[in-house]
Amino acid sequence: MNPSPALPPELRPYHVLVTGFGPFSRYAVNPSWLAVKPLHNTVLKVDVAIEPIFPCDHPLPVNPDACLIATREIHITALQVPLTYEAVLSVVPGLHTRPPVLPPSSDPFLPTPSPPPDGYDLFFHVGVIGRGSLRMERVGHKFGYNMKDATGSLAPTVRVSREETTQPREAQRTEIARLRDYNVELPVDGNETPKRGFGKGYELFAEEIYTEVDVEKLVHHLKKSGVEQIYTSMDAGHYLCDFLYYCSLAESKRSSSKNDKSIPTSQVIFLHCPPVDLPLSTEEVTDAIKKSIAWLCSSVVS
Repeated sequence: MNPSPALPPELRPYHVLVTGFGPFSRYAVNPSWLAVKPLHNTVLKVDVAIEPIFPCDHPLPVNPDACLIATREIHITALQVPLTYEAVLSVVPGLHTRPPVLPPSSDPFLPTPSPPPDGYDLFFHVGVIGRGSLRMERVGHKFGYNMKDATGSLAPTVRVSREETTQPREAQRTEIARLRDYNVELPVDGNETPKRGFGKGYELFAEEIYTEVDVEKLVHHLKKSGVEQIYTSMDAGHYLCDFLYYCSLAESKRSSSKNDKSIPTSQVIFLHCPPVDLPLSTEEVTDAIKKSIAWLCSSVVS
């Protein structure tokens, strides 16, 4: 007589922090925040496939078609981050501490819940870019932030060197052209560009940090799920989106090195969305975020 497998384990809730940016230029409400805001304080439920566990004295080969199915709850918190370098540097590190430190909510109708004591399992950051498809970003960059933020301020100066001055990449050129249309002031002082980005406290981190999320698989899943206008990207633009992404990726690594190794490292991902209806509606972007979160959380068994 074959032994019966154990009941599915009770999976702990999965905690997700989704961020969007605050207003700037012509955007009284940032399109990224419009897409993120409806997810605040929502709970998703996903099925997670788990291999059956048999008693130790009756080892049996595992049949991949006989996996147990457990349900995981996903608790989502949405947070608006001001579109400034200073805000990113003051807010993002606290999000990765355990327990996390959240800034006061910018919306009195969206009170911030108590953060999970063991921290967030997933950080899903969203920002706006020019018209077109969704872009799932794979890498954050440490330097090259030479555009002014929503308050007209620049990123911290790391070092001034003509030899190390970086030429703008294609994504940055696109971002510069777009921001000119929105009357965002750009640096034009002299011929020598200071090296700007992450300095003190980030010396040991690489110039590029890649997300541990399998972005190719995620985008493939989204396309199969009906999100057709999406692709992967290797350059987040060297503006606030890229700045926040790098900061979050670095802080995730810092947090994992300081904490109990039994606690999984937080996943970090960044999605660029277009302005509203150019061509995707806010509802379509929100749906893509929900589908992404559900897929990412369904692959974690702990």
